[in-house]
Amino acid sequence: MSDKSIEKWSTLKEVQAYLGVGRETILQWIAKRNMPAYKVGRLWKFKLSELDDWIRSGGADDRTTEKDDDTAE
Repeated sequence: MSDKSIEKWSTLKEVQAYLGVGRETILQWIAKRNMPAYKVGRLWKFKLSELDDWIRSGGADDRTTEKDDDTAE
């Protein structure tokens, strides 16, 4: 295995700093917007590459929720 194929797990605090958002925002995104996160015991762990993909696909976009609500009518 090459070093590039192994990505370290990031903590909630590291993700807060990486994305520049608060703890509650991240927890809401996990619960309501399917943010990729993994519970290890009592701790949340993340892969930054998965978060980047999730953000690029519109996961953190406020307009996504509005679009989903409009299509439900």
